[in-house]
Amino acid sequence: MTVLLDNTVLSNFSIVRRPDLVRAAFVEQVGTTEQAFQEMQDGVAIGKIPACDWAWLARVTLTPAEEVQFETFYEYLGAGEASCLAVAWERGYRLATDDKDARRLARQLGISLAGTIGILGILVKQGELPLVEGDRLLQEMIAAGYRSPLTTLEALLL
Repeated sequence: MTVLLDNTVLSNFSIVRRPDLVRAAFVEQVGTTEQAFQEMQDGVAIGKIPACDWAWLARVTLTPAEEVQFETFYEYLGAGEASCLAVAWERGYRLATDDKDARRLARQLGISLAGTIGILGILVKQGELPLVEGDRLLQEMIAAGYRSPLTTLEALLL
C-alpha cells in the first residue's frame, strides 16, 4: 500500500531538513499529489519552508474519478489535503496528514492514517532515530509553528 503525504507532513520534515526520515519510516512506496507538492513549493518560494531534496518522492496525478472526489473535498479542505484524500480513498492508499479536518474525513471514509508524530514514533520504535533526536526534531517543528498534540515522543514508546 502506498502512503500519501500532504503538505503538512512534507513541510514539517522540510523544516527540519530531514525528508530522508519519511522514506526510512515506511516499507511502502511514499508519494504525494502534484497539488500537495505544489503547496509545499509555494512555501519554499516565499521562504517559509527550506528547499529540500524530495526527488525520490513519487508524484501522483489524479484520475478523472479522483478529480471528481477532489472537487467535493476541496469545498472543505485545501488543495493538497483534498487531492491526497481523493487519491487515498479511490486507490486504497494510506494518508499521512496533520490537518484536523482531513483526518476527521479520512476516519469517516475508513482511510488508514499517519501523521508527523506517528512517523517520528515509527522511526524511534524501529531504532532509526534515537528518542532524544526525535524529541529535538519535534521541538524544532513546534518552534516553526507545528501544532503538535505532544511535546515528547516518549508516550509513544509505552
